[in-house]
Order: sequence, then C-alpha cells, then structure tokens
Amino acid sequence: MALRYLLLAAGLAGCMAGSPEGESDRPGRVLLTPAPDDDGVTRVLVYHDMEGLAGQDDWRTFLFPWTEYYEEGRKLLTADMNAVIDGLYAGGADEVHVVDAHGSTNPEPDLLLDQLDSRASMVYRDEPFGPYMDLTEPGVYDAIAVVAMHAKTGSVGFASHTFTIGMEVILNGMSITETETIGYSWGRVGVPVIFASGDDKLGKDLETMPWIEYVITKQATSASTAELRPVDEVRRELQQAAKRAMENWDEAKAMRVTEPVTTALRVVPPSTLSMLKGVPGLDYTDNQVTFEAADYAAAIEGAQALMNVAQTAWSDLMFEVVAARPDGDELQKQWLEALVVRWFDYESGRWTPPSRPEREPGRKYHGST
Repeated sequence: MALRYLLLAAGLAGCMAGSPEGESDRPGRVLLTPAPDDDGVTRVLVYHDMEGLAGQDDWRTFLFPWTEYYEEGRKLLTADMNAVIDGLYAGGADEVHVVDAHGSTNPEPDLLLDQLDSRASMVYRDEPFGPYMDLTEPGVYDAIAVVAMHAKTGSVGFASHTFTIGMEVILNGMSITETETIGYSWGRVGVPVIFASGDDKLGKDLETMPWIEYVITKQATSASTAELRPVDEVRRELQQAAKRAMENWDEAKAMRVTEPVTTALRVVPPSTLSMLKGVPGLDYTDNQVTFEAADYAAAIEGAQALMNVAQTAWSDLMFEVVAARPDGDELQKQWLEALVVRWFDYESGRWTPPSRPEREPGRKYHGST
C-alpha cells in the first residue's frame, strides 16, 4: 500500500512539473488546457451529492436517519443520475464511473444501484476514502461531472453549505463551493469539470466556471425551501446538457490554485471557532482562522481539521434541546456524572479508549463510510 501511494505521489508531481503555466483569469488561480486523452478511452467520473435534486423541496430527503423521506431522495437521485449518464454516453463518453460524494453515513451507496444505468459503474475502494481528494491521479479520467450539488455557505441556496454545516472555505481570497473544490483537486492533473446541476444559487456561485454546462433544477427560496421546476423538463435538460458537455469536453478548462495557498475557514452558527481566540501564533479574527498551506492538499486538510474544531459547538444546541425536556435537569446530571466517572476511570487505569473496529473482510467502501 505504501508503494502505491509513493507511485501516486510521483505521478502527481510529474504531471504538475510538466503542466503548462496556464493563464490567470483572477488572482489566486490559473486555467489550463485539459490534459490529452493519451489512452484513447474517454472516461468521465460523475460525483453526486443529494441537495440539488430535481423534484426535491424537503430537506429530510437527503438525510439518512429520516428513512421514509431519504428513500424518496434516493429515487430522485438515481433518476437525475441516469439522465446525466445517458447524456454523457450520447455525447461520446466511452466509460462513465460514479462516486458517492454525499456522505450520508448509509453503509450502502445513496444511489439505488439496481435502478442505475447499467452502463455506469460505481467507484469502490478496499478502504474508506475521501472522494474529493483521494481519487485524483493522472491519466485515469478525462473529464468530471457533478450532479445534485448545492451552493456554498452564505449563498442562501437550498441547504447551502461547504463540506458541512456552517463552514466557508476561502482559498487565495476566493470563497469556494464544493464543486470548485472538486475542480481544483482535479485541476492538479489537468482534468476539467464540464457539467454541474443544482439550484439557481449554485448556478450563480459557479459563474467562476463559465465553460461548464449547468442545469438549474429548482429555485431556492430559502435554505430550507424551494420552488420546483417540472421534473420531466429538468431531466430532459440534464440529458441534453450532459451530451453537450461531453461533445465539447476538450474545450473546457482545468483550474488550479496558485501555491502556496492562503487558506481561511470562516464559520457561522451553529459552528464556531471562538474557542481559538487568543491562542498565540494563530491568525484568528471574528470566527475566521487564516493560515498558509504549501499546496492545495495541505490547504484542504488544514481547513477540514479546523472544521472538526468548529463542530464541537454543535453540542451546545444538543444541550438546548435537552434543557427544554421535562427531564432535562436529570439528563444533564447523568451526563455530568458520566463525564466525571470517565475521567476517574481513565486516570485510574480502569478504562481505555476502544480500538477501531476491524474492517469486515471483503467489504468495499464507496466513500469515507
């Protein structure tokens, strides 16, 4: 396994070293001509999320615990994906692979695989992986498509966010969407994003990528409401736009951030970074932490580490919910007792953190879960 990653790193480094400088269309990034299709097989990787679906105006449809609603979301997702897959093949794709970028915690893919276009294949790995960063390697895919994506934090799109609740990622002064995250990741090896779908607010966000074919699936009226377009009409547009994107994929642009990368994570409620205020050597201002990263991968890794810190504030909301219950005082007392006993038991050697559960033999992973 170590040798594989060593070879992958060498491949990435070689590809970057040989890439053209590109043209800068705005401070902080460059645009590149797509890498050539050297093996003669045109492969497309399709990422899917679940917040930008046609026919969807209920936020519970993209959350796994709400089984009844989530199952409806899976049906909508599979239908949108089939329209896009059909369009990509009609436009000249030789192979289409699909990867789950939603991360619902469902041990099975969000897609209904028995209803998915049989010409497409799902991406699996032997170990959990991050779809945005861990799949990027040269010479495998020629183009990227993204389906059912969402706007970034602050755009007031339907379920708008960046990676998770209340986060905004800023690279070299550019506030970015998850679609752009994918674009910058694949831009490291010269592969462009050619197609995207989602609500009207994401369409506005992606004016930074004018070469893509974009389909508006609905009009966001708030972060939790939307006005729907006729589903059959949207699905026809998904198929037609994906076909056009495939026919013209080599005219799209790959994009790459300039390095080193000035990176910032700004957070909004229910997340907070206020606990980092006053830490010596940390560039903190008004719930934003800024740092310099040597390259794009380090920028994203650092931002995600800060997200883990910001998420600790979510427990405040849990305590609000508990406090509102008739037995809230008793539940908080039980929590405090458990906290103190855990401290005593660890300090006394009576408790050790559980080991990570062993992976099931032969299990294939479709993402980080």
